[in-house]
Amino acid sequence: MLTIRGLTRPGLWPFDLELDGGECVAVLGPSGGGKTLLLRAIADLDPNQGELSLDGESRAGMSGPAWRGRVSYLASEPGWWAERIGAHFADAEAAIPLLAGLGLGAEALDWTVARASTGERQRLALARTLAQAPEVLLLDEPSSGLDPAATEMVETMLRQRLAAGVAILIATHDPAQAGRLARRRLMVEAGEVREEAA
Repeated sequence: MLTIRGLTRPGLWPFDLELDGGECVAVLGPSGGGKTLLLRAIADLDPNQGELSLDGESRAGMSGPAWRGRVSYLASEPGWWAERIGAHFADAEAAIPLLAGLGLGAEALDWTVARASTGERQRLALARTLAQAPEVLLLDEPSSGLDPAATEMVETMLRQRLAAGVAILIATHDPAQAGRLARRRLMVEAGEVREEAA
């Protein structure tokens, strides 16, 4: 279980949340309302205050990389640090089933980042994150640039992770997507976080 108590940062009012393994919570709200700030604060990517723990282990007792290995953030526009796609995967062979599930062949590992379209990069970045086997996924608009078929593949992959006990917080502008994946909803508006009935 991910437990959040009094998490706050500039632009985000303090809030509490408990997220069980296998549970998905949708994060909704207007652009600029604070959805990304919320996810980045949970991932400890920006200065913040509050008490967070995962299965009873305090975030304060872990290094940033150790926390983010277990509680992984996927940005809406993911970064790439090497020229070739395959260099971003520690185990290329293990990545192949993930790529296949997202409509991409093993040959994608040999592509340059520049060769991949925006939608392909979005799916590749999701595969890269899933390959690290985090316990919590913090997803910022993971299907914003995708067509309906690719969005369905992403959602199928996320449902598989939920069934395996992974917890997911997903920021989305699509209420229908929130309805398909999540039973709970957080509304983030002007930095204020409140839970709404799904």
